[in-house]
Amino acid sequence: MFRSSSFHTIDPKGRIIIPARFRKVLKADDEYGVVVSIKDGCIYAYTFDEWKNLEQKIRAARSAIMEKFKRFFLGNACPLKCDKQDRILIPQSLRTYADIDKEIVLVGVLNRFEIWSREKWDQENLKMEQELEKEEVQEEIASIGL
Repeated sequence: MFRSSSFHTIDPKGRIIIPARFRKVLKADDEYGVVVSIKDGCIYAYTFDEWKNLEQKIRAARSAIMEKFKRFFLGNACPLKCDKQDRILIPQSLRTYADIDKEIVLVGVLNRFEIWSREKWDQENLKMEQELEKEEVQEEIASIGL
């Protein structure tokens, strides 16, 4: 599982280094790399096995909104292999969507990790801090024992 956050830079060619703790998860998979797509203003990255599971769930969804979501999410998906320096090359179209230029944050979210521009990540954290003050949010979080 992917956990924790780390702050990095993306090189001018669009390559990022995968943190060692994330590499361990990726190397446990059949293929060393990720499948990436875009959602929520960032880039989602899944192991190849996790992506296969996700595709099965998406394939089973048949509503009109899910058809549009398939087009968006799967249409922007890219399989990326890690190179010998444990880097992946993020396509320009995905970097543009996520406003990724130089400073980035990799955020572990259990079955995936997310790649955020540092500025967007700071904004997202601030929004979440404000959400955590709402009683209904606190109750929902408390319902799982936290």
